[in-house]
Amino acid sequence: MTDRLHGRVALVTGAGRGLGRAYALALAAEGAAVVVNDLGGDLAGQGRDPSPAEGVVEEIKASGGRAVVSGHDVADWADAEAAINLAVSKFGRLDVLVNNAGILRDKLFANMTEEEWDAVIRVHLKGHAATARHAMAYWRARAKAGETVAASIVHTTSVAGLVGNFGQANYAAAKLAVIGLSRTLALEGAKYGVRSNAVSPSARTRIETSLKPPPPGTFDTFDPDNVAPLICWLALEDCPATGQVFQAYGNRVAVIAPSALAVDIRAEGRWGIEDLEKELTPRLPRLPGLGDFVEGLPA
Repeated sequence: MTDRLHGRVALVTGAGRGLGRAYALALAAEGAAVVVNDLGGDLAGQGRDPSPAEGVVEEIKASGGRAVVSGHDVADWADAEAAINLAVSKFGRLDVLVNNAGILRDKLFANMTEEEWDAVIRVHLKGHAATARHAMAYWRARAKAGETVAASIVHTTSVAGLVGNFGQANYAAAKLAVIGLSRTLALEGAKYGVRSNAVSPSARTRIETSLKPPPPGTFDTFDPDNVAPLICWLALEDCPATGQVFQAYGNRVAVIAPSALAVDIRAEGRWGIEDLEKELTPRLPRLPGLGDFVEGLPA
């Protein structure tokens, strides 16, 4: 490791397992002090167990790093503020926020309950917004006090948010909304020295169980550790990236550009229904699926 994050302080949500754990360990290995946030609930977001976060903190400390447990509910406005305050009170500052916490309540949309919709939107969208809001307020206050701020927010999105996924209307809606949140914070944070980016990781976690381990001795494409270097790069004080959306897995990192116009047709005046039918029908792009999107990434 290069120790390039020495002196920086990071808060990682959902850091007790999977991708969040990989991020927290990698950030600490690069020299950052880490607030390891995790409620320790099940995949549906129910229950609490501090042991996953405690285990990650012990790993970091055993390697000579600095870390502290946060059991705050990041989708609760006051708890999110308390998590930010914990980083500042424990380590004197906050420089990096990695919003990673998430749950699943998959269901065919016609069968989805209000509670299943609300629970996923709450964790994936409000859980990003609440922590980011209080972090932004903290960094704005520092900037207005004359301090130099070089902060980074990393949000977690998903291919499901970009192209949709069967049975995941709640999850996909939240993940696309996260991109809008991230790009807005990139615009608003620029004057205060705050960057904001979104990362869509493909990795084997509790949420994604279909990605099986490879045969022994071969490269594990979907190891969560493969995504961690990108998170560390985005956390660097001098990283130039902001307002970007990244797709990362295995040995691949892609930058997803803002949506371009797939079709742009114009009439002399107002369109008629028949004319729209004639001109648009043959031009409509085929609706992609998850596999199409991943296969379409550059090699």
